[in-house]
Amino acid sequence: MSELVTGEAVVLGLRPARLPSRALAVCLDLVIVWVIYLALALALLVAVGALDTAALAAVQVGLFVVVLVGVPIAVETLTGGRSVGKMAAGLRVVRDDGGPIRFRHALVRGAVGVVEMQLLFGVVACTASLVSERGRRLGDVFAGTLVVRERIPRPGRTAVPPPPRWCAAEFAELDLSRVPDTLWLAIRQFLLRAGQLDPAVRHSMAERLADDVIERTGAPVPNGVPAISYLAGVAAERREREARRSFGSPGMPPSPSSESQPQPQPQPSSSTAAPPPSRPASGRESSAQGRGEDGPPTPRTGFVPPS
Repeated sequence: MSELVTGEAVVLGLRPARLPSRALAVCLDLVIVWVIYLALALALLVAVGALDTAALAAVQVGLFVVVLVGVPIAVETLTGGRSVGKMAAGLRVVRDDGGPIRFRHALVRGAVGVVEMQLLFGVVACTASLVSERGRRLGDVFAGTLVVRERIPRPGRTAVPPPPRWCAAEFAELDLSRVPDTLWLAIRQFLLRAGQLDPAVRHSMAERLADDVIERTGAPVPNGVPAISYLAGVAAERREREARRSFGSPGMPPSPSSESQPQPQPQPSSSTAAPPPSRPASGRESSAQGRGEDGPPTPRTGFVPPS
C-alpha cells in the first residue's frame, strides 16, 4: 500500500484505488450517462423533428456536451468527488493532499475523461492507471487528484484465549501487591491489541510481560498455560479483587446504612411491678374534692351561693 503524504509531511491513512475497482465505477457511470443521453435524444427528435439538419446537429452536440460532460462534472462537484459508480464501488476522488475536490478539479477530470475514456475507448486511461504508482489516469494527473478507497476492511481481532478453569485457584493465591500500576497498564494495552500484532511479536511480548509478573509475584506459570493466557488470567484476577474491594463481599463489616436503622427497645421484665391502673373517682370523693376545707361544698356546676 502506497502512503499518501501531505505537504506538511503528514501520512494519511488513505488507500489509492486500483484499476479493477476504478473500471467498475467508470462502467456504471457510463451506462447511466448514456442511458440518460439516449432517452433525451429520442425525446428531442420527437419534439423538434420539424427542424432542418443543421438545427438537429446543433441540438445533438449541445445535448452531448450537457449530458456526457456537464452532468459528471456537476455530480462530482456537488457530492465531493463521489459519483454513482464510485459510491457503489466504495471510491472517492480527493486532492493530492487528501482534501475535497472543487469545481476546477472536476472540470479538468471531466474534460480529459471524455477524450481518454470515451473517444479513445479507455485505452489511454487503463495504460496510465497501470503505469502510475497510485493508479492515476491522465485526468487525475492534470487535475492534481487521486481516487481512493472509502471502505477499508478492518483487520479481524483475535480473542485472547482464557486460562483453564483448573488453574483459577492458583491465580486466587497470587500476591499481586508488588506488581506496579505501570506493568498492569502495559498488560492491559497488550491484551487489547494482541489480535493486531504479528504472531511472533505477540508471543515474545507475552513472554516478557509474563516474566515481569513472575518476578514480582514469585509464582511460576502453571504447566500447560500459554503466556498470553496467563496474563489474561492474572488481569482478570486483579479486576475481581478490585471489584470485591470496591463493592464489598459477604465477609466485610456491615455498611453504615445498617447502623442507622433504629434498634428495638427492650421489653420490661415481669419482675418490675407495674403501677396499678387508676380507677375513676366515685361521687363521694368527687364532691369532697369539689369543696374547700372550711367552706360549703361547691356544686358541680361551679355556682357558689351567697353567704
